[in-house]
Order: sequence, then C-alpha cells, then structure tokens
Amino acid sequence: MQAFETSLGRVRDKTFVLVRLESDGLAGYGECIAPAAPFYGPETAETVWHVITSFLAPCVVGGVVEHPRNLLSAMTAVRGHAMAKAAIEMAGWDLFARLHQQPLWRLLGGTRSYIEAGMSIGVQSSLDLLLQEVGQAIENGYRRIKLKIRPGWDLGVLESVRARYPSIALAADANGAYTSADADRLARVDDYGLEMLEQPFQAEQLIAHARLQARIVTPICLDESIHGSDVAESAIQLKACRAINLKPGRIGGFTESIRLHDLCVQHGLRLIHGGMLETGIGRAHNVHLSTLSHLQSPGDIAGSARYFAPDLIAVPIAVTSAGVIDVPDGHGIGVHVVEDRLDGATVRKWAWQGGGRTRARGSVESGGAPC
Repeated sequence: MQAFETSLGRVRDKTFVLVRLESDGLAGYGECIAPAAPFYGPETAETVWHVITSFLAPCVVGGVVEHPRNLLSAMTAVRGHAMAKAAIEMAGWDLFARLHQQPLWRLLGGTRSYIEAGMSIGVQSSLDLLLQEVGQAIENGYRRIKLKIRPGWDLGVLESVRARYPSIALAADANGAYTSADADRLARVDDYGLEMLEQPFQAEQLIAHARLQARIVTPICLDESIHGSDVAESAIQLKACRAINLKPGRIGGFTESIRLHDLCVQHGLRLIHGGMLETGIGRAHNVHLSTLSHLQSPGDIAGSARYFAPDLIAVPIAVTSAGVIDVPDGHGIGVHVVEDRLDGATVRKWAWQGGGRTRARGSVESGGAPC
C-alpha cells in the first residue's frame, strides 16, 4: 500500500514479531509494535525476538496464570523490554477472553461497542498532496486528523490545512524532532486551533516539555516519554503535558494501560489511543482498548487495510460512513487470522512448549534464564 513518513524516517516495509499463545485448543495473538530500527524507542524486532525466545517465554509458558493481569508480574525478572512483554501479555488477554467466550473489550472494562476513528497523516512530498490526503480522510469519515511535523514541515503546513479545513479536529505530532531552541517557533502553534501538540522534544526532556506547556494554550501530549504509569505521574507533577497518547505496546500491555487510564481520570488529563502501523491483529487490540471510558476522543485508530494488502485477518477493521469503527464482537479480539497469509508473511518461527523448546523453520535456539 502506501509508505508512511515522519520525522523519524520513511516506512515502506514492516518487520515485526507476532506472539501466539495456546491453551485448551484455542489461541490468542499479540502483535509487537517494535520496528526494525531503534528510532521510535530502544527496542527493535530483533531485540524483541531475542528477549522473548531467550528469557520471557520460559517465564510464562507451561505455568499456571489465573488471569492475564498477572503476566507482567511473571516477567519482572527481566528488566525493561516493555514492547516484548506487551506482545506476550496482550496475547494472553486475547486467549483468556477466548477461553471465557467473551469479547476482549468487556474483560478490559470497556463501555461501548464502537469507537470514533482518527487518522495520522505522514509527511508528504508536497502541500497539495497533503491537502488531498486530508480531504480524502475527511470524506471517508475520519473525525480527527493528526499531521506529522518536523523542522521545515510545520507552521506553514498547519496554516494551510487549517485554512482549507477550518472545522476539523486537528493535531500535530513531532515525534521529538525539535529542541528547546525551537520553543519560540513552537509557541506559534496556538495560532492554528490545534487539539494538541504531540511530543515536540525528545522522550527524556520532561522539563523542556513543562516549560513549553507553561507558554502555550495548546495542550502538549506526551507519547514516547511515557514508558508507564510511574513516568506519567512524574510528567503530571511537572505539568509537562495536558494529554497522553496511550499505546499498550509501548508500556507493557493492557494491565499497565488500565493503570495509566485510571491515572489520567484521577488527574483530569486527556487520553487518546495511538497507533503504530499495526496489522489487523494489532489494530483489533487497539479498538478493544479504545472502548475504555476515558478514551472518548478519536485517537489515531484508522482502518486496518490502509497499509497492508492483504491484511492478516479475514475481514479488515473498517471505518463506517459515520466515522466510527465497530468493535469486533467475536470472542477475544474477535477477528479471524488467515493462517495462509500469516504463513506467507512469516520469515522465522520459534516455539516453546510447556518448559521445553521445539525448533521450527527459520528458528534460532538460544539459552534462557529461569524466572
């Protein structure tokens, strides 16, 4: 399909890790959001592969886990690697929901059977192409547009889009492309009626975010900075943001996502759900979590067929003409994974069965550590 460009680079192909957990003849799936290169965060598809196969799988497979909320604690011997842990934890939630014959959103505590759709649009080769993309997205029913920005592709772009589409809910996302020296320029975003300015500075620069937030009316939304609810609480105390972009794959899965959700409720911060160019498997997870009560605003959840053709699921996640996505109503994440497509896209497999590993096509065998 189409490439996606941000201040971090241009994505044409995606290499990622899928986790499949099995029990009692059923299977749950988790999709890891770690990309091939360490530009969004320190984890990559290769580090995830190594950490899961060498250390995390022995922590959870073959043991007794009464509820998926306990999976993170079962992996605490491994420090960090939240993306790798999230892929396992979210597969566990899917499996648990299937075993209990429930849609995942109900077990997560969701409050509705649909979500409002939003789209993130990458850097384009020209302003005309960007305006066409935005117009097409609005025509397709998307209720919120987020534009990727970077130095040289920012204020003029925002001004043009706002002038053409004065009433659309509009946000901007820098993916940490600016420094504190750009604060005067970034303060001008108040001129464009943005819902939020996302991650203007690098992840570690909470103080810089706090200083900019004190200068501008536009809410700052933190994404890469938020590795979990503890960091979120620090950002809140520093007044570094007024919104948070929730990505379960970034913070360790659904259990930590619920903690972060409740923290934002407690402190009155806006919460949106972001996407990471997921296939239909990961996008289904996104949709189910987006039904939590404080995730009322459209996030970055678009249709699953936007970037992958064919997708890995039989029926794509689709946006209706009313601008909403209906939550799949089957058990678990509620989508059917097409095994032939999955096999065709797979370049490496590895399996761990009840405390002993089995080798599979393209796998590498490495030693693990007990948890």
